[in-house]
This record gives sequence, C-alpha cells and structure tokens, in this order.
Amino acid sequence: MAPPAEQQLRTFAKPLRTLFVKRLHALRTSPRPPGVTKFEGMDHLYRIREGGYRIIYAIREKDLIVLAIKNGHRTESSRS
Repeated sequence: MAPPAEQQLRTFAKPLRTLFVKRLHALRTSPRPPGVTKFEGMDHLYRIREGGYRIIYAIREKDLIVLAIKNGHRTESSRS
C-alpha cells in the first residue's frame, strides 16, 4: 500500500478497517473482480466500491498498489 492509503486505513473504525483489509486481500488473488472500473486514459488504474467508499489502486506487472481509500460522492473531491 502507498503510505497515504495506509494512513487513510488507520483512520477508520476497526470493523470498517477489517472489511477493507479483507477486500484488499481478495484483490491479491483477483485484481479485476466483477464490478471493477478502469479509469479511462489511465493505464493500470482501477477502482472498486465497498459501500459508500472507493478503493483506488494500480496494477503494475505483478504488483498491486493501493493508492487511496475515499469516502463520499466523486464530485466532493473536485470541490474547492
């Protein structure tokens, strides 16, 4: 996991953190599960949803790199 994603993961309550860790472990064996969305124009960048959260990650060769775990609607990140 990238350091910012690790920091984000630590901020969640334990039950939610446990759910995310389980989902992240599942990505190791199936990095492109049903429902995954590939970012257009961005090689190797994907997103999955877990409830109201999005897990954004990259697949580079055999490595899976989790970049962010975000909450909220996608337009919230573009607001100033």
